[in-house]
Amino acid sequence: MTVDDRYTVFGVYLSGSVANALEDHLYDAAGVLDLESYFEEMTDTVPVGDPGADATDEVTAELLEGFPDYYDEAPFEAVESVPADGFVLVRLAATPTRATGLRERFQAAATIRETDLRTIQTAILAAYLAVEPVGSD
Repeated sequence: MTVDDRYTVFGVYLSGSVANALEDHLYDAAGVLDLESYFEEMTDTVPVGDPGADATDEVTAELLEGFPDYYDEAPFEAVESVPADGFVLVRLAATPTRATGLRERFQAAATIRETDLRTIQTAILAAYLAVEPVGSD
């Protein structure tokens, strides 16, 4: 298999409520039942055609396309109230270019806002999913 037919697996930290909302979104899109363990057995890549990987690649593409708008809408202050142990690592898959592009945007946003990546990642995904970053987990 070539790089073109594989997705890169990467991680984002999300609050419990945003992780649950993303899992619901991916269940509706691809039937992913347990996002936390979906890519657990995978190494660094996943084949194109895997329904969960295709769905998370689509999420990544949409995040990249709308990043400026999601950044403007992101509830950063609300995420800052999430305790450090209130975040979970969620693994996603995307084309290598998209994974790198999203990582770079998250890092740039963290630098601009002078905050950590988990705050940025949770707030941006909360805006994308139109959910509250803190709530019933």
